[in-house]
Amino acid sequence: MPRVRKGAARHQAKKRVLKAVKGHRGAAGRLYRLAKEAAVKAAVNARIDRRRRKRDFRGLWITRLTAACRQRGLKYNTFVNDCKKANIALNRKMLSEIAVDDPKGFDAIVEAAKAAK
Repeated sequence: MPRVRKGAARHQAKKRVLKAVKGHRGAAGRLYRLAKEAAVKAAVNARIDRRRRKRDFRGLWITRLTAACRQRGLKYNTFVNDCKKANIALNRKMLSEIAVDDPKGFDAIVEAAKAAK
């Protein structure tokens, strides 16, 4: 049997890798060996950052809630505790959206939480 060198398939694989790293700086965007490493590293970082994004957003919501609570003379932790006592089942994302978009609605939630104290 003749020797098969996988020419077309290898060329397609290299094109796929180089297309994936298009836009990388320097040799990592042009040379195949470095491009392969860059693609793997990028995939690893993408997976890590998908998890980190959730963490970052939760921190943002808590920061927004802290600022909104302080404007109303309340601490964040007491507000969250009072919301649990008042059976207000809104998560931090929704509470921060209400605090930013609807201050009067957030005032009503704060009053309901204070009343349940």
